[in-house]
This record gives sequence, structure tokens and C-alpha cells, in this order.
Amino acid sequence: MDEMVSLAAQDDPEPYFDAHIFVCCNRRPDGHKRGSCAAKGSEALRDYMKARVKEAGIPHARVNMAGCLDRCEEGPCLVIYPAGVWYRIETRADVDAVIEQHLAGGGRAEALRLPPERS
Repeated sequence: MDEMVSLAAQDDPEPYFDAHIFVCCNRRPDGHKRGSCAAKGSEALRDYMKARVKEAGIPHARVNMAGCLDRCEEGPCLVIYPAGVWYRIETRADVDAVIEQHLAGGGRAEALRLPPERS
């Protein structure tokens, strides 16, 4: 399976949200070899992002908590759909950059992007 298979059907409706942001808030036990996004502060960053998106008046965007997104070693992380763009967010400034550059600006916060590769 070298080619990417699209799961979208031709008659699927348009996405409900223009941007659906999932912030990993998974918590593993302290000392777990993979770590966890929540242990790295993702819950507070999600709360901050949720408030800032609302304050910025970005329409049709939703910030949600997610369980494990399976990129633990690279976290704290988030993914924005339907674009499928992944970011590592460590600070409020990182969250602001994603909001300004990606959600409000329509571009990408390149310095924060995670690689799209799958193993």
C-alpha cells in the first residue's frame, strides 16, 4: 500500500468546522518511557487555546481535548483537521503562533510543525 487511500466519499458533506483542533491531553504514569502530553502541560495549553480562539473571534473553529494521539515523544502536540497539520506546542507563545499564523492567517506556523511521516 504505497499510495494514500482517501476515506472521503464523493457525496460526503462539507466539514462541520473549518478548523477542528485536537490537543492531546493524555496522561500516563510519571516516569513512563514515552512520557505524555498532559505531564508536559498540554491541559493548560488547551484551555488557553480554547479561550484565545474564542477571544480572537475565529469562526467555525473548535478546540477539543483528545486522548493519546500517539506522538508522545514529540508532544505536547495538537492536530488541526481537516488539513491534518500537526504542531508541537510547549508555551502560550506557541499557541498564539498557531492561532495567528494558521487559524487567523491561513498559513502555517512552520517553526512548530511536526513532520507528517508515519512509520
